[in-house]
Amino acid sequence: MIKVSPSLLSADFANLERDIARVSSADYLHVDVMDGAFVPNITIGVPVVQSIRKCTDMFLDVHLMIEKPARYIEAFAKAGADLLSVHLEADHPTGIAQALRLMGQCGVKKAVALRPITKAEAILPYLPELDLVLVMTVEPGFGGQAFMEGQLDTVRKVRALIEQYNPACELEVDGGIGPKTAPLVTAAGANVLVAGSAVYGAADPAAAIAALRG
Repeated sequence: MIKVSPSLLSADFANLERDIARVSSADYLHVDVMDGAFVPNITIGVPVVQSIRKCTDMFLDVHLMIEKPARYIEAFAKAGADLLSVHLEADHPTGIAQALRLMGQCGVKKAVALRPITKAEAILPYLPELDLVLVMTVEPGFGGQAFMEGQLDTVRKVRALIEQYNPACELEVDGGIGPKTAPLVTAAGANVLVAGSAVYGAADPAAAIAALRG
């Protein structure tokens, strides 16, 4: 089954509660946290995640694009995240392992994310304990970017590793996902689609979500 996780990065932040309600038929709600250091953009932090949690019971898929993420795992878990994804490029392997341990202690689902520069095999040390792997199909930092078709090979490789070592793990893709690219990434093995402008830019977000599910 294909799941859809609309990205709040494409929502109207002045009307966030309204825009969350507009995508209530989705499976997850994707929340992009950027620190201006790991990526060249700054978005939202813990207080906004707390506010989001108060106005929805949707599954909060929180994508941490921040350096040394272990420092903030507990805070985002307490704020209401259901799943936290940390970038393998954001710290040394010991720091990533610590972040995943903290997720376990806080009771949130565990995920790692890969920038386009990172090979699929980088997930192997962590894969047995993961609930989800996120493959970026754009460079992280800004919404509305063009899909990087070369990342389909990474999606295929990650799917093969998941099938070998942890078949229960989900495979999410984020970046340039819309009606034309969704079939490509699902054929490559993705089962969770992050979509921003393809959902929020549609006249009928619920219909756009249904179309992405295929």
